Amino acid sequence: MGKIKVVHYINQFFAGIGGEEKADIKPEVREEVIGPGMALNAEFKGEAEIVATVICGDSYFNENVEEAKAEILEMVKKYEPDLFIAGPAFNAGRYGVACATITAAVQSELGIPALTAMYEENPGVDMYRKDIYIVATKNSAAGMRDAVKKMAPLALKLAKGEEIGSPAAEHYHARGIRKNFFADKRGSARAVDMLIKKLKGEEFETEYPMPDFDRVEPNPAVKDITKATIALVTSGGIVPKGNPDHIESSSASKYGKYDIEGIEDLTSETHETAHGGYDPVYANEDADRVLPVDVLREMEKEGKIGKLHRYFYTTVGNGTAVKNAKAFGEEIGKELKEAGVDAVILTST
Repeated sequence: MGKIKVVHYINQFFAGIGGEEKADIKPEVREEVIGPGMALNAEFKGEAEIVATVICGDSYFNENVEEAKAEILEMVKKYEPDLFIAGPAFNAGRYGVACATITAAVQSELGIPALTAMYEENPGVDMYRKDIYIVATKNSAAGMRDAVKKMAPLALKLAKGEEIGSPAAEHYHARGIRKNFFADKRGSARAVDMLIKKLKGEEFETEYPMPDFDRVEPNPAVKDITKATIALVTSGGIVPKGNPDHIESSSASKYGKYDIEGIEDLTSETHETAHGGYDPVYANEDADRVLPVDVLREMEKEGKIGKLHRYFYTTVGNGTAVKNAKAFGEEIGKELKEAGVDAVILTST
């Protein structure tokens, strides 16, 4: 076959159009190599070339999935490519979901080999890992070079119809698919070899990794809720109007702590949501829908709770790394404990 024709999909940020303020742009196609496509083209080493780049805003895609998908499929079909690549999306949640969704659609509806790439905690991985090949990347775009070096070889194999190796060999997220093969040693011998390495403190790799569940022992129930101090913590992104601490709408790197002393009700004039993963209209109209200050004030007046804690804590859960979320939780928990808070109400979106 001649040179492999590739159509590449990226979002508004990697296209150099803009950030969150341009996330609502509709799909468009350009017959040029843009952003990460330049690195991919170089890594193809002449075997493939990007003939067109499809661009779509993350908000537009995720808020208009069926329309966006249909528009992009028509754009891709026009170029009759041998291969479709989306991303890499790293840990950008909406971008990852968009990349995975359109990759799966191109593969299933157009019959074109396709792949994407993202970080293990991106929601797109769990949603689509069984349907498509998703190359494992680092947490942020700082890992672009590493991502491209892993994407290009696997993409070329897919386009050529070559046999794809294991997730470890080809650098993609495990898909939960099992294949029979003949090993050099029988299972019992391999198990003994691993056990010996373990006893010696040597490195070994299990053939069947077990899931790692984060188990948290629940605290005893509050003895007297009528005397308890209750705090509010949310991943729904509720912030004072204007988002003074600039909490990111996705992949949050920080959380906020805000004073609600004397505030009976959160209004559209005083509070809003910074969250980029759900329709903000109703939260912006009345932030109490996500952070129920009004109801807790009523319960406080009625003596159903002791009091509402003076501060609430907030961040955005959309695409936020588990590592960051755990760090936020530890810091917030320590502060609440030191402040004598008895119980916490956690709200999401």
